[in-house]
Amino acid sequence: MNEHARTKNLVREYYGKVLASSDDLKTSACCTPGAAMPVGFREALANVHEEVRAKYYGCGFVAPQHLEGARVLDLGSGSGQDVYVLAQMVGPKGKVVGVDMTAEQLAVARKHQDWHTQRFGHCCSNVQFVEGYIEELDKLGLEPASFDVIVSNCVINLSPDKAAVLAGARSLLKPGGEMYFADVYADRRLPAGLKDDPVLLGECLGGALYWGDFIDVARDCGFGDARLVTSRSLSVDDPEQARKLGAARFYSATFRLFNIAGLETRCEDYGQAVIYKGGIAGHEDVFELDGHHRIEKGKVFPVCGNTWRMLMESRFASFFTSIGDFSTHFGVFAGCGTAIPLESVTEKSSGTCC
Repeated sequence: MNEHARTKNLVREYYGKVLASSDDLKTSACCTPGAAMPVGFREALANVHEEVRAKYYGCGFVAPQHLEGARVLDLGSGSGQDVYVLAQMVGPKGKVVGVDMTAEQLAVARKHQDWHTQRFGHCCSNVQFVEGYIEELDKLGLEPASFDVIVSNCVINLSPDKAAVLAGARSLLKPGGEMYFADVYADRRLPAGLKDDPVLLGECLGGALYWGDFIDVARDCGFGDARLVTSRSLSVDDPEQARKLGAARFYSATFRLFNIAGLETRCEDYGQAVIYKGGIAGHEDVFELDGHHRIEKGKVFPVCGNTWRMLMESRFASFFTSIGDFSTHFGVFAGCGTAIPLESVTEKSSGTCC
């Protein structure tokens, strides 16, 4: 059995057989803090069936702004919690597709599909679950360039071929679409043997990428200028697991990647600015693109060329007034601070999870 197949089997066994619920986790890596939920998330979560919530193993919130009517794909959807939360946010005119390789998890998700349709007051279900590998998205019958947003919650670290996941996701995104996902990262490259430990791999630590390597992999797959939205440090309180990991430090981080060709490797200054006009539900006064761009309504906000394109060539364009173009270059844009170590923007870890 090759390395990729062995990794997939370990993950499938852990999530299909070993874990009965989130109470069986040995670390806090696959755990989302209950505080600071995005706008509307708590209300939407209350409408998700308790059995679906009991088998949730995410590490963040994957609900970007302005999803009404959008087509969304969830990579590694598990028992379906994020799918059912997002199904409420996209509304009856939108659709959410969940992909997962674990039959036991998919069975729970599908079991409650009709229940959620009635709970949401929809005439018909706006969700779909597909069994398959997130490294082989091209084999699942999904239409290329058909999704507005792709999300994933603490799953890509489990994959033995992360580049294949990102490349496949980019091929499914519409031009200007985005990948918005939470995952676990390490502050260094981890020993290869940790990937063979079923507990460390299954709990999202053994397969975690060094954050710097993630930036490179994303860029190689066509996602220039990865933007860090939020991050928090993770504690490993189980003595046995901590001993295996040594001095390595881990972080849960949410990134957004835009499918915009030709984004520059640095933040360059072209004298551009934007004005947020408001209008995005739940974000009427402030729009936050990432951890370094908090844009208040009505205020002229200088931006680099990449940020300008992320706002003006995506689903957010109608909510902004654009100032300037690319006719004059003024050098490096100061103060963007996008491709930076997670430590510099990390919030304190929380032991309380939802």
